[in-house]
Amino acid sequence: MSTVLRLQLYVYSSMSTALRLQLYVNSSTSPALCQQLYMNMLTCLVYVMLVTSLGDAALPLVMTTWAFKDAAAAAWEALQSGGSVLDAVERGCGRCEVDQCDGSVGYGGSPDETGETSLDALIINGDTMEVGAVADLRRVKNAIGVARAVMEHTHHTLLVGESASVFAEDMGFPAEDLTTNMSMGIFTHWLKGSCQPNYRKNVVPDAATSCGPYRPRPARSPRRRPQPTDLRSHDTIGVIAISGKGHVAAGTSTNGANHKIPGRVGDSPIVGAGAYADSSAGAAAATGDGDIMMRFLPSFLAVELMRGGSDPSTACKAAISRTKRHYPEFFGAVICANTTGHYGAACNKLPGFSQFSYMVVSSESVRPSLQTVDCS
Repeated sequence: MSTVLRLQLYVYSSMSTALRLQLYVNSSTSPALCQQLYMNMLTCLVYVMLVTSLGDAALPLVMTTWAFKDAAAAAWEALQSGGSVLDAVERGCGRCEVDQCDGSVGYGGSPDETGETSLDALIINGDTMEVGAVADLRRVKNAIGVARAVMEHTHHTLLVGESASVFAEDMGFPAEDLTTNMSMGIFTHWLKGSCQPNYRKNVVPDAATSCGPYRPRPARSPRRRPQPTDLRSHDTIGVIAISGKGHVAAGTSTNGANHKIPGRVGDSPIVGAGAYADSSAGAAAATGDGDIMMRFLPSFLAVELMRGGSDPSTACKAAISRTKRHYPEFFGAVICANTTGHYGAACNKLPGFSQFSYMVVSSESVRPSLQTVDCS
């Protein structure tokens, strides 16, 4: 008689798995062979447990930061209608730009010290590693579209400021006023409150109590001033798209930090910081305090950890932990997905921010599903 090892796996739902292993041997099987078969069975069990513990694995897949349901739906629709992963990322970010998601994406939000809104965006092709990005973009609403134009119509990676706006207009994007009654109201209220909060330090007059213009403080030893923390002033739409064939892309769009110094660029348009994608490993996107997070390239780090075998949740947590070691009170979160369709997220716990929400759409869910992760 022959010795038979039979493995049966039944998955009842995305959250629970039933596993049945059956080992059949005849009476003449040697103890050594029985032991080897038993060890093989345990190896199979451990492998299956590791795989099924990573969360849902279904392609194609779309993820977005925050509870931006309509953006996730727009990205998914692009994939389902035959579009590429780049189309999905552009469509998802673009929807948030039109909807002005949370006032932190698109026109009419986050006015700078002069009351003007500027936009940052990035898109990356995980197949070719081509990147297009814009920062401090003015007068043009479709920042993610301009970022893709940089990728597809130039040999550059990042265009900034007035030159980026001129490029956009040359590419056919309409020039429009990004200021709204809401953004002007935010700016007026800020002026009346002595320009608080702001991002100045070691200047006179004292930035903690007064508006500018400012000049450097002549004192030899700089005064330490806490970093402004507004949990809703740094939101970014980050989108990850993975096709059924494993093509990967990611992108971001934001209007930056409220009351920022004109010319400020955060993490969103910086490749490896705001987002990163590599079709041989996966993708990640970050949201939060970009001035701090861009110093640690959390998206790049997370993708490289997934390349080395880390599951997405572990990779996200490691990226957050790297930043937290230096800035324990930073505000931020990261979403991650690998090329098999597993995904995860992580965030840094702060007062008022103990849980992070993100959207997922896959062939299993079909519709955008709100996911949450506890911050640590």
